[in-house]
Amino acid sequence: MKSPTSRRQSRELALQVLFQQEFSPQLDFRTGLETFRANFAAPVEVWQYAETLLSGIHSHHAAIDQLLQSHASNWSLPRMALVDLSLMRIAIFEMNFAAEAIPPAIAINEAVELAKKYGTAESAKFVNGILDQAGRSKA
Repeated sequence: MKSPTSRRQSRELALQVLFQQEFSPQLDFRTGLETFRANFAAPVEVWQYAETLLSGIHSHHAAIDQLLQSHASNWSLPRMALVDLSLMRIAIFEMNFAAEAIPPAIAINEAVELAKKYGTAESAKFVNGILDQAGRSKA
């Protein structure tokens, strides 16, 4: 079983790769992850789960974005801050598409905590509001 700390590190890595891809869309997520692997040390399970997240988000991108859009009244995805959008994509993947689904409360909490660390002053509330709606529709 993966520890909560290694999962959070994996989510942070996935966030960084997703953010990087927004500016370099031609960059494959595996290449982006390898760039980080060459420059940062982390346990193997961190890299494995980060790759699982990125691969899953890549595979289910359209469905993830459709779910996000359906719960983001008055917001289009291009209007959202890239960090917030990337964090919500990770959480939506974990709640809805991961082989081992993460309970909504945990996925939302993780996204909110990372939004506090990497986002703006309003990111945590924004991410929580949209993901809470998405989590409720899942229950």
